Amino acid sequence: MRTQTGSGPARALLPVIVLFATLSAFSGAADAQRKERLGKEVVDAVCGSCHVSGKDKAPRVGDAKAWAGRSSQGLTALTDHALQGIRKMPAHGGNAGVSDIEVERAIVYMVNQSGGHWVEPVGGATPAVLRTSETIVRNQCAKCHQDGLHGAPKIGDRQAWIPRLKKGLDPLHGHGPMPARGAMPDLSDQELRGAIVYMFNYGLPATTPPAPAAPDDPHHKVVSGTEIYFGMIAAEAMRSAQVQAEKAGAARVDIPSGKGYYHLNISLADSKSQVPVTDADVKVRVSDGMNTQSKALGLVAANNAVSYGNYFRFTSGNAYNITAEIRRPGVAGAFEANFKFKAP
Repeated sequence: MRTQTGSGPARALLPVIVLFATLSAFSGAADAQRKERLGKEVVDAVCGSCHVSGKDKAPRVGDAKAWAGRSSQGLTALTDHALQGIRKMPAHGGNAGVSDIEVERAIVYMVNQSGGHWVEPVGGATPAVLRTSETIVRNQCAKCHQDGLHGAPKIGDRQAWIPRLKKGLDPLHGHGPMPARGAMPDLSDQELRGAIVYMFNYGLPATTPPAPAAPDDPHHKVVSGTEIYFGMIAAEAMRSAQVQAEKAGAARVDIPSGKGYYHLNISLADSKSQVPVTDADVKVRVSDGMNTQSKALGLVAANNAVSYGNYFRFTSGNAYNITAEIRRPGVAGAFEANFKFKAP
């Protein structure tokens, strides 16, 4: 959700958007000068020197048994191994001229020649742009999550998802009867997180996509290695969107009916990895100098991202100081971020 001294959709996980925009800007010129090779071409030119003969115990192309254990680790892990080097295999297969995307394509090609059915990336490092979250959920996740098979949280059942998301997005790569990566080992981490968020979000009113944050955005702070985004949206606007969503068959969401209510939203992401933070404890104090409200924020959905939110009541014309107190696993103590808001 985005704030501009009033209502409007809140920003959610803008660090991810800014990151991809930056990468695109820097890589565009280089990409225009070079045509990335297909997986087979890379294997024939580089990887095959070991993976065709099995030199130094490298898994041979076509050996389904040798590749089975490796492919179960997923494309992201195998790519990291190949880029950094592992055991007797040097980084980038010993050829620095092989790009990241070419390494990925080569891995997918060798897996598929050895019994796999992966989708070869068409661009970028990891095939995140290849499949939408909705496509992944419909084609795979829904097999269990549509009807709650084996106790799986149902799509759109936020009460069932919240306890799981509080443990973070990454632990959901495999749990109980659910196999790692939902039995789709070629899913990238971003695709997997997107599918989880899609199932959590399902049925909520749609919101306007966020705009990139400016460097001096007053609604963005970086504290203790955490990207923090603050947003507000009037409950009245949310009620209008909910009416339309219910007509389309969405589940009802409780929204305060009194005047002056706003939904306050805090989105978090790790500054280094840009991974959404869903396992934090977030409390907010709202004060206009005369009255103070303090509430814990719960996990909510906004702009296809998991964030934290709650409703607060504001008096028209008053200026407010808003302090978010955040505790993250792995970060010592609590840290705070301060924002300003003037009720229209």
